[in-house]
Amino acid sequence: MKLNTLDEVLIDHLRDLYDAEKLLVKALPKMAKAADSEELADAFRSHLEETKQHVERLEQVFEKFGQKPRAKACKAMRGLVEEGGEATSEEGSLADLAIIAAAQKVEHYEISAYGTAIAWAEKLGNSGAVSLLEQTLKEEKGADSKLTELSGPIIENGALVGQEEMEEA
Repeated sequence: MKLNTLDEVLIDHLRDLYDAEKLLVKALPKMAKAADSEELADAFRSHLEETKQHVERLEQVFEKFGQKPRAKACKAMRGLVEEGGEATSEEGSLADLAIIAAAQKVEHYEISAYGTAIAWAEKLGNSGAVSLLEQTLKEEKGADSKLTELSGPIIENGALVGQEEMEEA
């Protein structure tokens, strides 16, 4: 499909994001289940509820542009989710760190994608869409910060113990 206007490029971008968020609604419960740390599992469960809202907000954004919500396969998110799935097959605190790293890659992708969508929606003068997208961007940044916060204690309490054992061997 040839894209001829900023409107069309933005809608195409939103369709990609819509698929990405729907993929995460399926992936986050698996990440929560795989987490060794209960606090990390809770963070994934909490972000799942936010992600469901992100899907709903994107549906509202489509409406602001007079479009029906429709997903376009997000190859990038599919790859990130697949990579995250590899991390969930491990166990323990080191696995939690791998899961956090995979989740932060997802968050950074979303932060970038929402930032782009906001900039384009602003150029198109659609303040209603901008407001909805900004709410989601704020939550994505919050999720990323939470993951960073959670990784510190995991490193201190568990991951370094494994490192010390390796150094002693």
